[in-house]
Amino acid sequence: MRTVVGAEAFVGSNSSLVAPVRIGRGANVTAGSVVTEDVPAGAVAFGRARQVTKKGRAGPLRAKLKARAAAAKRTKKK
Repeated sequence: MRTVVGAEAFVGSNSSLVAPVRIGRGANVTAGSVVTEDVPAGAVAFGRARQVTKKGRAGPLRAKLKARAAAAKRTKKK
């Protein structure tokens, strides 16, 4: 078996994927996390001592961050 990272998935810096694991499509792994279990599509995984996975949270988190970036960009233009 091997580690597989799905399309549009994000793995933060200094994260460790303990093979074999699967990172689902559009999932987010936060920086510094240690992933020991599969992460479902669209989920957010985080944790160093013990992995925590929140199903269905990646899409709303990505939208929130995108909105913040757009608002900051508009503020800079003024």
